[in-house]
Amino acid sequence: MNIRLEQEKDYFNVEDLTREAFWNVYRPGCMEHYVIHNLRKDKAFVKELDYVIEEDGKIVASIFYAKANVKLENGEDKAVLIFGPVSVHPKYQHKGYGESIINYTLQKAKDLGYECVFITGNPDYYKKYGFEPASKYGVYYEGMDKDDEAPFFMVKVLDDKKMEKIKGIYSDPSCYMVKDEEVDEYDKLFSSKIKEVKEGQLV
Repeated sequence: MNIRLEQEKDYFNVEDLTREAFWNVYRPGCMEHYVIHNLRKDKAFVKELDYVIEEDGKIVASIFYAKANVKLENGEDKAVLIFGPVSVHPKYQHKGYGESIINYTLQKAKDLGYECVFITGNPDYYKKYGFEPASKYGVYYEGMDKDDEAPFFMVKVLDDKKMEKIKGIYSDPSCYMVKDEEVDEYDKLFSSKIKEVKEGQLV
C-alpha cells in the first residue's frame, strides 16, 4: 500500500474511481466525481491533504479536504476543515483502505495545525475515528433547529484549546452544490453506466 499526494496526472482516474465507488449508492447515478472536479479549482480546496492510495499499480482509494465556514457567535467567519468524498473502488472495499487513508490524513491535518475536522456521515461508522456530534461543541448545521438532533453532523477535535473558540453555525462550501444537468453533461466523459433506484437511497 502506497499513500501519496494526488498528482494532476491522476485527476481523471481518481474521478472515475469516485464515480465507481458512489454509483447508485445514495441516489440514482452519482455526483461526487463532479464535485471533486469542481473542488480542485475552488479556493476551498486543501491541496496538501489531497491523498490517494496505490495498490497493485493502480489507485484504489482517495480522500479530499476542503475549507467550510462557521459563522461565529460574534458574527465573524471562521474557516474550518472538512473532508469528503472518501472513495474506495468497489473491488477493494471492506479491506481497510478507507480506514487507512482517513487515519493517515487526520494525523496530517493535526500536524499541519488544524484545530478540528467537520463531516456529515454515518455516526456509527465515524465514531471509531473519534468523531462526536458537533452540537456537543456548540456548532450547528445551517438551516437546522438547534433543538433538533443532527447525529450525522460531526466533528473530530484535534486541538482542544482552539476548539473552545469555535461556536456557531456551519455551512458547506458552495462548490459542493452541483446541478443535475451539469453532472449529466460531465458524465459523458466517462463510460456509460445505468442509473438505478435502490432501497436506502437518500433521493
